[in-house]
Amino acid sequence: MFWFKNAIIYRLTKSLNWDLIQLQNQLSDCSYKPCGAQDMSKFGWISPLRDSDLLYFSVGKQILLVAQKEEKILPTQVVNKEVNSRISALEQKEQRKLKKTEKQMLKDDVVMNLLPQAFSKNQHTALWIDTEQNLIYIDATSNKRAEDTLALLRKSLGSLPVVPLAFANEPGTVLTHWVTQNSVPDWLMVLDEAELRGGQEDSVIRCKKQPLEDEEMLSHFQQGKIITKLALNWEDNLSFVIHEDCTLRRLKFADVIREKNDDILKEDFAQRFDADFVLMTGILSQLTENLLAEFGGEKQREQ
Repeated sequence: MFWFKNAIIYRLTKSLNWDLIQLQNQLSDCSYKPCGAQDMSKFGWISPLRDSDLLYFSVGKQILLVAQKEEKILPTQVVNKEVNSRISALEQKEQRKLKKTEKQMLKDDVVMNLLPQAFSKNQHTALWIDTEQNLIYIDATSNKRAEDTLALLRKSLGSLPVVPLAFANEPGTVLTHWVTQNSVPDWLMVLDEAELRGGQEDSVIRCKKQPLEDEEMLSHFQQGKIITKLALNWEDNLSFVIHEDCTLRRLKFADVIREKNDDILKEDFAQRFDADFVLMTGILSQLTENLLAEFGGEKQREQ
């Protein structure tokens, strides 16, 4: 199962029709196909569940999609060495310096010749659609990767009206208040890792394995620094790092959670996948609801 390690969350600004038969047809038009001999990369949908022809996995109001990106790896050193060799040989033969456009043509030719021999790197990105709450969660380590996956979904559906989820109250201000005023919500525990920015020197302070209430850290707060990243633990469910842009990174579900469905036989992969997906989405949905309540709800956007 694709246990999310990150969650970049988006709000659907308009309810969409999630008819699963129609969705399958739409996703099929953008399904993943392996790189051909002359392709640098390929990007498309694959089945979340192995040995299934469906390009989605659905339980109740929750839908899981997985995008696969294949990229050919051509080491710059290898390409440059071959290009320079060809440039030198041609310049010597013709007794003249090659133009910039000619060098680029040589480089393109080298790349095309090397591509069939190049190794591939594959990257999978899971996207979960909560059709009940009109939220989309993407397990991505960067905003670009998330936006690329959204762009693929938009291309598949024809339109996708989304905006990043934003809290009404500034996360940095709220997180800083929690730590400095010892007012962390009862259901959360602050871990000894954070990033602070701003203040008089406008510098960045990163701390790890250091209590945030010690004198050194308090002095940074007194200088006007605010928390932009904070590691938290939610009871026996999971730990995570919340960022000032409302994204959740380094999600780590507790062993007691990941082992909750261990009574399901390993041979019954589909049933275990189903149970784990229900468990994960339930926890993350509750976490999102709790965080929205703590940060004053959702930021209202201009219509």
